[in-house]
Amino acid sequence: MSLLGTPELWALTLSMSTPIACGALGGTFSERTGVVNIAMEGMMTSGAFIAVMGSYVTGDPWLGLAMAMVAGGLMALLFAWATIRFRANQVVTGMAIDILATGLTGYLLNTVYGYNGTPVNTPSLPYVNIRALGHIPFFGTVFNQQSVLVYIFLAILVLSHLFLFKTPLGLRMRSVGENPRAADSAGLNVFKLRYAGVVMSGLLSGMGGAFLSIGILNSFNIGMVNGRGFIALAAMIFGNWTPWGSYLAALIFGFATALGMQLQNTSTIPKDLVLMLPYLLTIAALALAVRRSSPPAADGIPYDPGE
Repeated sequence: MSLLGTPELWALTLSMSTPIACGALGGTFSERTGVVNIAMEGMMTSGAFIAVMGSYVTGDPWLGLAMAMVAGGLMALLFAWATIRFRANQVVTGMAIDILATGLTGYLLNTVYGYNGTPVNTPSLPYVNIRALGHIPFFGTVFNQQSVLVYIFLAILVLSHLFLFKTPLGLRMRSVGENPRAADSAGLNVFKLRYAGVVMSGLLSGMGGAFLSIGILNSFNIGMVNGRGFIALAAMIFGNWTPWGSYLAALIFGFATALGMQLQNTSTIPKDLVLMLPYLLTIAALALAVRRSSPPAADGIPYDPGE
């Protein structure tokens, strides 16, 4: 219990929740337009690898971040093309994207870098030191010396909420997730809006992958994402398909991850049991969210304008 009062635990919680929150926010955009997206694991994996490759080749981690987001967006575009254009099963296609990304990044890792792995001198994104926060007890430690992506994501979170719920375009995107037939009758292009939602999920998931590879570390390894894309999906559902709700849920999962990392060093509990914490919490959260969650009415239902 003494761990709960340490600012280091909450600082780690903020950091560990960010990649999950990126995926959860991306999934919110996708599912608000009516497309179930379980391909975020693959999008994050692609982003994590391309971030390292781009950062090393260009010598600029910001370009690596941009390339990671593009990689996630391209994976999302492939997913959208199959599920929106050809109305393929969204769950099966999402799993196919996850498997594709895992296999492709593993192949490229071995082909490009060999058994030595990615270069140790790969540039990484900076950590931010805000001097004014350094004088604030507890909260200064929590919010200071975080990766720059933590602060960037918080800004994106605010803008995403305003976009979805305060702008006409956000209303249009939500309308095609609730009743695509009515939206089509009103003159909206259902396909374009759904494409936009899915691609936005890819961009944000790619950013989450980049956080893992060049935000926290400066390397990529197989299994780095480690199920965070699926935890992001659970956070989105637990957060009731809203930006702020998804982020608060991501904080809970981030806390479980951070607590598990801290307990590995301070507890006699077996390591394997400690590492199970985030996944046990995911199952519990989904079980609790089943009765109170209300997804968009047309979520997961392919739209056929000819029917």
